Amino acid sequence: MPERNVSPAGREILSYYEGIDEAGRLVRGAGPLEFARMQELLGRFLPAPPGVVLDVGGGSGRYACWLAGLGYEVHLVDPVEKHVAQARVASRAQPEHPVASVSLGDARSLDQADGSVDAVLLMGPLYHPTERDDRLAALREAHRVLKPGGVVMAKAVNRFASLLDGLTEGYIDDPDFVPILRRDLKDGQHRGLPDDVGYFTTAFFHRPEELEAEVLEAGFVQPGTYAVQGPGAVATDLDGRMSDPAKRAQLLDLIRTVEAERTLLGMSAHFVVAATR
Repeated sequence: MPERNVSPAGREILSYYEGIDEAGRLVRGAGPLEFARMQELLGRFLPAPPGVVLDVGGGSGRYACWLAGLGYEVHLVDPVEKHVAQARVASRAQPEHPVASVSLGDARSLDQADGSVDAVLLMGPLYHPTERDDRLAALREAHRVLKPGGVVMAKAVNRFASLLDGLTEGYIDDPDFVPILRRDLKDGQHRGLPDDVGYFTTAFFHRPEELEAEVLEAGFVQPGTYAVQGPGAVATDLDGRMSDPAKRAQLLDLIRTVEAERTLLGMSAHFVVAATR
């Protein structure tokens, strides 16, 4: 994002992403499960190609490149210069199916014309605005640029994500982590540690009903809420299961079976609201 009226929190978030390997996140640990599940959900709710997809906060281009390879006209927007550079490199690596455009931008103020795209992906821009008005601004921009009947895929970090990580990774034994966790559980306002990327950065962690209400207030209709990882992230030997075709298929099928079960949504590190304009 160009240096224009960026808040201190905004600078912190940009600095965080400039300093981590976001490009590699989806290929290690629980990343492959997240990516596989998002491929399933996108494949289910996006209109069939060809069509215009706006990937807002698209990072290093993993989803954008995959969708372009399927025949979509994909435009990626991201506020992090490092991500934009990485996405351009990734697009050039598939010259037969390049991403149509890659640019710096802000989810709250998009350059696209009214009613110009078939689908908008918000798979990151709703993580970080700590004020509801800013999240609504991003959702309303998505609504504005969508064609009638177009689809938004709004992804959130779950309110209980830090609790799950704290328990499975042992972070609850770190006295610096416990206050972060307690604030997350209280109001979803996540704050990492200064000069330490290990506990993420400034963010807002949603409850499902909060994101659903924001999506409806922005003008969308027919929202459906789906777990991304669901309870799958606590599976034993996740790396082995995801690399074994039969075990991978079984795991994904089990997650899919309970993806909309309200009583289990809190077990998923991320969830998605799919809705139409």
